[in-house]
Amino acid sequence: MSAYAALTQAGYRAYTRDRTTLFFTFAFPLLFLVVFGLIFHGQNVEESGRPYISYIAPGVLSWGVGNAAVFGVAFVLMQWRRDDILRLIRMTPTPVSAVVASRYVLALVIGAVQSALFVAVAMLPFFGLSVAGSWPWALPVLVLGITAFLMMGVIVGSFTRTPEAVAAVANCLMIPMAFLSGSFFPLDMMPGWMQALSRALPLRYLNDGISAALTGGPTGDIAVACAVLAGFALVLGAIAMKTFRWSDKS
Repeated sequence: MSAYAALTQAGYRAYTRDRTTLFFTFAFPLLFLVVFGLIFHGQNVEESGRPYISYIAPGVLSWGVGNAAVFGVAFVLMQWRRDDILRLIRMTPTPVSAVVASRYVLALVIGAVQSALFVAVAMLPFFGLSVAGSWPWALPVLVLGITAFLMMGVIVGSFTRTPEAVAAVANCLMIPMAFLSGSFFPLDMMPGWMQALSRALPLRYLNDGISAALTGGPTGDIAVACAVLAGFALVLGAIAMKTFRWSDKS
């Protein structure tokens, strides 16, 4: 068995055995969907006339997927490094790419299940999300978005030394980004300077791409989202590989 296959299999077993983490990974975004669904049930956005659910559902989904990718890999790398597991792996002919790729496959599977479950709940009559025929275009957007946020998580996991530090740093990145990128409130309702600031954040483009795919928005928005997310993935990936640490002593 290759190092990549062994790490992937070990990661899968560890993840599925942690029932609490497994439950909240999928339940957390749904909780936000229920809360915002209750608050804005039956309401439309005045600026566009579109129902709130067409903004909230793609935005919360994007944030949930990105959040899971960042936290999932950051916690694992921090724990493996703290427990000297990464140091032991380094003593074998296992490259950094195999370690990251094993977590990447798990992140893609988790993101796919998250998305399917979330959209299925959002389409219930109470929430009323109407999915357009262009929904398959959400798949490349999700893959590129998960890639970018996973690389962000690798960077966080390489510099933090405790679970508390991982939670603090990751939350400081993801929670403000959610508000600034329109995950919880439509960008149309925000001031111009905030809309301009959001263009520097990867979550903005993940939101735009998922929203356009699910609600039948312009295909140009999907193309732009994919291109920008690919750029973020490349830049963050280069930084992640450069800053990856096998041990806290190195």
